[in-house]
Amino acid sequence: MIRTKRKINKQRGSRSVGGGCTKKRRGAGNKGGKGKAGASKQHWTWTAKFDPDHYGKHGFKRPQKMIKKVNPVNLSYLEEKADELIESGKASKDGDSIVIDVTELGFDKVLAKGKISKTFIISSPKFSASAVEKIEELGGEAIEL
Repeated sequence: MIRTKRKINKQRGSRSVGGGCTKKRRGAGNKGGKGKAGASKQHWTWTAKFDPDHYGKHGFKRPQKMIKKVNPVNLSYLEEKADELIESGKASKDGDSIVIDVTELGFDKVLAKGKISKTFIISSPKFSASAVEKIEELGGEAIEL
């Protein structure tokens, strides 16, 4: 006859839970080892589920020296801070346009987020294509260093 309920459920509450004499289940041999013993044998299901990197390192990490971190600035930020930058001497006015060197502010790329209403002459090592478009639309200039 096929057992409908698992033996362990059936025997819950009994002293030996189907293991016969309790002395038989005492030793370390029944526990299957300590720590990671048997990780590729009897404890394999645990290993597969909770310790997938059991067999050493995987993957590749690029050397940090090779990764160039870009520090960008948005046009909206330059628009907001334009008056403050002129007062502090980090930017200057040339007629009705504002001249800003982005590298002096610690940035190395200009992005196009936000709307601008002033005319800018911005010099930077890099520009996004849409930033150049926005600057030149208002009669400004994007100077790439």
